[in-house]
Amino acid sequence: MSLKESSRKIIVTSALPYANASLHLGNILELVQTDIWVRFQRLIGNECTYVCADDAHGTPIMLKAEELNKSPETLIQEVYKDHKETFDLFNISTDNFYTTHSDENRELSELIFNQLNQNGLIETRTIKQLYDAEKGMFLSDRYIKGTCPKCESTDQYGDNCEVCSATYDATELIDPISVLSKTTPEIRDTEHLFFRLSTLKDSIHEWISNSSVQSQVINKLSEWLDGDLRDWDISRDEPYFGFPIPGHKGKYFYVWVDAPIGYLASHKNYLNKNQRNDEFSDYWNPDTSSELYHFIGKDIMYFHTLFFPAMLRHSNFRSPTGVFVHGFLTINGEKMSKSRGTFILAKTYLDNLDSEYLRYFYATKLGPGIDDIDLNLEDFKQRVNTDLVGKFVNIGSRSAKFINKDFNNLLASELHEPELLKEFLKTSLEIKTLYEARDFNKAMREIMALADKANQYIDKMEPWVISKQDPKDKLVHQICTTSLNLFRILAIMLTPVLPELTNKISTFLNEDKFTWDSIDKNLLGHNIRQFKPLLGRIEDKSITQLIKSTE
Repeated sequence: MSLKESSRKIIVTSALPYANASLHLGNILELVQTDIWVRFQRLIGNECTYVCADDAHGTPIMLKAEELNKSPETLIQEVYKDHKETFDLFNISTDNFYTTHSDENRELSELIFNQLNQNGLIETRTIKQLYDAEKGMFLSDRYIKGTCPKCESTDQYGDNCEVCSATYDATELIDPISVLSKTTPEIRDTEHLFFRLSTLKDSIHEWISNSSVQSQVINKLSEWLDGDLRDWDISRDEPYFGFPIPGHKGKYFYVWVDAPIGYLASHKNYLNKNQRNDEFSDYWNPDTSSELYHFIGKDIMYFHTLFFPAMLRHSNFRSPTGVFVHGFLTINGEKMSKSRGTFILAKTYLDNLDSEYLRYFYATKLGPGIDDIDLNLEDFKQRVNTDLVGKFVNIGSRSAKFINKDFNNLLASELHEPELLKEFLKTSLEIKTLYEARDFNKAMREIMALADKANQYIDKMEPWVISKQDPKDKLVHQICTTSLNLFRILAIMLTPVLPELTNKISTFLNEDKFTWDSIDKNLLGHNIRQFKPLLGRIEDKSITQLIKSTE
């Protein structure tokens, strides 16, 4: 029963974390979602390259560096190190984690800009922009707040509304205020460059119809495309930390221009480091057979589903195969908030709890839609303790002790219940489909239902009762061999979610690294190692300490 399929060549990205602060649990949600899908693709034999980078440009970084009396370059290097450590601690398996402040990104940004310009899609216009007279600078969108001109929600930024997702010019904000000086900004004239997005409606419609995008996202895109699709302001005035625009003195690429191009730059850097730089065009030319997927939050889908695909397509690069959007993270039913103790940094979590716990819990919540996801800490504790410790790990611990103690670590040469393994393997085909569709929560339910069946089998057969009469009984040997083979199938299916735990299990089973193609292999007459505790329960004191750490 071979489950191997022909290999695909896939590039996967997560949204670039901004290089001005440590990562929080909302960032980790997206990274875990991406990593599970990437690890699944590798597990089934596909060539899946996962690239990411720090988003290292923009006014916020320039001002943060000034506040800390550092250069922007020093700041982004320090944050990069912190982010990379956090990625590693959560077992996020990027092939390349880079920075948008790189030669590769500058060269690609200039190339794409020049090609768009040659294609008549760049236009220079004089516009009115908000200016902070006290600070002596034009204000970037994120340094202006006011009331949304569409839905009238207050406290919204100058580029888009987080409530209704509308986009607008900062000058359209009602009662705008400079975040920097808390003063009302002036309106002044300045010359900017625009990407003529409004002329590309048909092209964008064509991309949407031929790509993998969730229905909720398509509905939102239709609203934007059927409405007033505006040209995109892609320049910012100095002072600005970013890449200068060639031929336009004092003008810089808006951070949202070079940030997504950072995906290409990170991949180019990865290929170059591995002496494969000549393969770049094979992945990024318009006729490529490779696939490209972006995992992002719903707050930035406008940039990834309208601007970026259009930029790529009209500068002679390939467009994304799909964009997968997820919702926001809430904690105990509330938006993350420092004042309410619900803003949890990733490293604060790791000071108190194992990363595998959170990876599993997120998997039980993540589906293919864009609904928000709640991290209820009591539910988190109960689910981990019940599913991972009480169900899954329990299968291994209650079976291995007999093999270790009474059968000299050697599994039996026959199974007691081969039909049960066939049932597990049949269900594994459905779980494989669920992983591909990013329906992780349903996959976890199916896997834990199988774990229940394995435990019910052990309870029914009661090897401990038989062993009391004869520790060397052949039936005990076969029962425990059967249950450990069931345990192995479950471990393979959980490998994308729990890489560290399942690596310990493959070591215990005296096997090489798990692959999905080997899921139907039975371990018979096979030596295993001594079973060691794999995962402890979450204690109340750990949750209490985590909450205290956020206060």
